[in-house]
Amino acid sequence: MAANQTEIRYLGEMKNQESESLSIFRRIKDNALKAGVAILLILAMSFIALPVVSLFLKSPLDTTLRSLHDPMVIDALRLSLMTSTLTTAVVVIMGTPIAYVSARFNYFGKEIADTLIDLPVIMPPAVAGIALLMAFGRMGIVGHYLNAFGISIAFTTLAVIMAQVFVSSPFYIRQARTSFEDVDLAYENAARTLGASRLYAFFTVILPIACNGLVSGAIMAFARSLGEFGATIMFAGNFQGRTQTMPLAIYTALQGDLDAALCISLILVVISFAVIALVKTLTKRSRKNAGN
Repeated sequence: MAANQTEIRYLGEMKNQESESLSIFRRIKDNALKAGVAILLILAMSFIALPVVSLFLKSPLDTTLRSLHDPMVIDALRLSLMTSTLTTAVVVIMGTPIAYVSARFNYFGKEIADTLIDLPVIMPPAVAGIALLMAFGRMGIVGHYLNAFGISIAFTTLAVIMAQVFVSSPFYIRQARTSFEDVDLAYENAARTLGASRLYAFFTVILPIACNGLVSGAIMAFARSLGEFGATIMFAGNFQGRTQTMPLAIYTALQGDLDAALCISLILVVISFAVIALVKTLTKRSRKNAGN
């Protein structure tokens, strides 16, 4: 009897030791995993942050302020803000009804239409520029006929806007489509049962609910327009005061005026931070409204 009790006690102690060993092993494994993820996160953040911080460290404040008076910087900033603002307006006016129809209705060829709308997102910018040139250039499919009436689009400010619309419209339309899809159809149906027309219900019910998402999409489209380079240089060229936007000015300034290039780069970085902050704020506000 005593031997059995001793054996049982021994087995119990062995199980406790095994359990403690297993628990220690799990803790070590969890800590190692957390340490690995932390190291990976630090490396990724450092890889992204280091180039941005380097821009500020290599750009003394006095030099940056001096470069702000450079005619090339002023012209590029003015042209970029003007064209990006016009582009965003065109994209919102054109893209809002397209996004609404895509979100609410099924029609023949919808998948093809959605694919074409999203195509500029993955199309290389240089290819987009050549495609626009082949369509609207002086010898392009459409541009050939326009040229006969003395209308030239390529290598003009209009070409800058067209290139920006081409590459930035998917960013707005995709966000707007998602925003409209998130609006409960019951709200629209309730407005319709109370006698509202589809158009009236859209402007008074659906649009206010989806507003934050639409504004986020418009901000993203503005930022994409502001940073456009490849399609612009291929279709509009690089002429100061006429087609030279900020990314193109950076490219030009790097060949002889590094201070100006750094100054424009800092402006774009600041705008990028502002865009991210605005989009995050609007996204949080949309989630709160959806929760309520």
